Amino acid sequence: MKRGQASRLVAALAGIWFATQGSAQDEGAGRAPFVTTPTNVAERMLALAGTGPADLVVDLGSGDGRIVIAAALEHGARGLELEIDPGLVEVSRRNAQAAGVADRTEFRVADMLASRFSEASVVTAYLLPWLLDRLSNAFLYHLRPGTRIVTHAFTMTGWQPDRSETVVVHAPDPKAGAETTIHLWTVPTQVRGDWRAASAAGEWRLRMRQNFQLVDVEGSTGDGARVAAAGRLDGTRIAFTGRLLVAGGDTRMAFQGHVAGDAIEGKVELESASGRRTLPLAFGRASAS
Repeated sequence: MKRGQASRLVAALAGIWFATQGSAQDEGAGRAPFVTTPTNVAERMLALAGTGPADLVVDLGSGDGRIVIAAALEHGARGLELEIDPGLVEVSRRNAQAAGVADRTEFRVADMLASRFSEASVVTAYLLPWLLDRLSNAFLYHLRPGTRIVTHAFTMTGWQPDRSETVVVHAPDPKAGAETTIHLWTVPTQVRGDWRAASAAGEWRLRMRQNFQLVDVEGSTGDGARVAAAGRLDGTRIAFTGRLLVAGGDTRMAFQGHVAGDAIEGKVELESASGRRTLPLAFGRASAS
């Protein structure tokens, strides 16, 4: 980020802080408290997601708009805020106008649980665990594979983060700690089911079981070896390692490939007592499970 951009970002976010201090005190009956993400934590969330000019950042329950504004100012991204409080949405619009990014940001009065935001390439959230859990299926099945999700402080039940990072808070709230944690997930493509690939030695037959981004692989090769492997998905990239089990001795295997719909293309590296070799494999989906 250029020096001028940094100065505008600091000024804009400082203005947001002063403008919204009263808002956190004016909670309506039954409304979840409005608690802002510290400025340096918001900046680190966007950096952890690898945010860039091609991204659309959707911030859920975004309050004063600071993450959406920072995404536009610091990373050149487009931003969309979904916030149920009309007053906070108006504050966000004024802040974006003052920061000079109104043309790259949009602020909607919306219930995030009833909204679709499948166009996002980055999703940010500072939400309680029960809300994240209710959103997890929308994240997994409605967002495109490769979409990055970054949360502040809380995680989703059963879906382990791909990466977590501790951040020292520059201006901590007296009621909160001096450190916090942010978490990153990359939405995986779906590979659960049976796959087939032709090879010179015969057909590979694999069955993949999937738990979020983790996969277990079993099956057989054309020359009778049994496949036992495990790995993970990173968006549409897949990698798994394991062994080909035969009576005469095991062969180590490592597969890396790319998933495109009902096809997986990649290569497997095989290592045994007789040496190493690399075999290209192109799998097609045999059946859905």
